[in-house]
Amino acid sequence: MFLNRVKTFILLVGLSLLLIFIGNLFGGRTGMQFAFVFALMINGFAYFFSDKLVLKLYRARPLDQVQYDWIYDMVQQLSATMHIPVPKLWIVDSPMANAFATGRNPKHASVALTSGIIDILDKDELKGVLAHELSHIKNRDILIATIAATIATTISYLSSMLRWSAFWGGNRRRGGSSPIVLLVVSILMPIAALLIQLAISRSREYMADQTGAHYSDDPLALASALEKLQYSSIHTRSRVKSTGKESTAHMFIVHPFTSEGLVSLFSTHPPVEKRIERLRQMYEKKFRI
Repeated sequence: MFLNRVKTFILLVGLSLLLIFIGNLFGGRTGMQFAFVFALMINGFAYFFSDKLVLKLYRARPLDQVQYDWIYDMVQQLSATMHIPVPKLWIVDSPMANAFATGRNPKHASVALTSGIIDILDKDELKGVLAHELSHIKNRDILIATIAATIATTISYLSSMLRWSAFWGGNRRRGGSSPIVLLVVSILMPIAALLIQLAISRSREYMADQTGAHYSDDPLALASALEKLQYSSIHTRSRVKSTGKESTAHMFIVHPFTSEGLVSLFSTHPPVEKRIERLRQMYEKKFRI
């Protein structure tokens, strides 16, 4: 858990250094400050209102407390153990077996479960999934993701301005770098920023697995749940893709669209196999098998 925190910190520092580098290439603080404020406004809106938007997008409705009282009991117990407020619970009518957490902080958090995940997981496995999602809330992963997105958006915006500068040769007239250098940098920097941003997301997923397994006290249950969810995502992929909601895929406990080969570099989630392996190692270490 400590190593994941260190990794996230290093990656955020790397993003910040990229921003400073490209800001200096652009020719000063003014452009960088303007781009940062612009990105902050965009991602600030997402930070405060994305929970309402995504719940509406998936037509989520409050989870019936009478019918699913056992789920409410699990969430209340886990929330008390984690020392966080009990989040609002929602259900999404979908055959896709998945879950996600949203909300700007622990006091304004929600956890949504699909009807598919309730159908295929047993109680121990679902408890592991809920612990994972509550860990995202406890670890303030939405805030961290927003910070990373703000810096990455700023880099992308500055890179676009650099491309125009390279095209018109404006920086050379000011005695700066050549247009070719600016063009190459403006292409590579957004890619580097995106890769770092995705690496942060994958690191937080590992951390949520570890935190969730710790508080649910059952790493193997979460590992089993991930195995079932991956299988389900493969078999419901065509139905999920038709909904056109890939932009929200990063929020779910498993990515709804499998990524293989080089494409996995651009995935918001680490491979499920590696997550399962880490959870099993955590179990073996815990019980010294």
